[in-house]
Parts: sequence; C-alpha cells; structure tokens
Amino acid sequence: MKKTLVIGASEKPERYSYKAIKALRSHNHEVVALGLKSGNVDGVQFHTEKVQFENIDTVTMYVGPQNQPEYYSYIIGLKPRRVIFNPGTENPAFISKLEEAGIYPEIACTLVLLATGQFE
Repeated sequence: MKKTLVIGASEKPERYSYKAIKALRSHNHEVVALGLKSGNVDGVQFHTEKVQFENIDTVTMYVGPQNQPEYYSYIIGLKPRRVIFNPGTENPAFISKLEEAGIYPEIACTLVLLATGQFE
C-alpha cells in the first residue's frame, strides 16, 4: 500500500485532517502525519518536526497557503508522486515549484477521492 503524509494533522474530530486520517486508515492506506502539536488519530502518531520519511507517494495538505512556504523544500525533498491541495490550500506559487520538480499537484479533496474510489 502506498504511504500518505498528512500535513496539518489535528486530533480535533471536526477538522478535515482528522477525517482524512480516519478515512485513509479505513481504506487501509499507510499514513504518517505532521502537526503543530503531537497527537494521535487512529494509531497514527503526529510528528512536530519535518521527518525525512521514506517512500511517500502522496502528500495531502491541510495547511493554508500562507503557512506553506516553510514546507516547500521539505516536501520536494521527499519526492512524492503527488501533492493534493485540499479545498482552501490551493497555492499557485507552490504548484509551480512542484511542477518544476516533476511532482504532480492535484487540486482535489482527499475525502472525496477516497469516497469515490479515485484516490489511487
């Protein structure tokens, strides 16, 4: 199964990052997560430091564009296949950088992709 990194993880059930972790796990995806605070959802422990994870296929963003620049080089360095920009996280500047690095930027909703069988 492909590994997904959730950036912006939260233990608050009303947050979409929380719902995404639960949905990814229910679809048997391997999940790792970064959050501002350490925490745990469905057995997924949040890291607060930018860990150099191996074999990340997908990064799914739950951090607004104004807070993304600190993640640019980190995410590009992980060499994921794609970065999903969930609603409200779209960022043309970062999308250009990803395209230059050969990483596919996808403007979509992780929850919808999972629910409709399009997450791949």
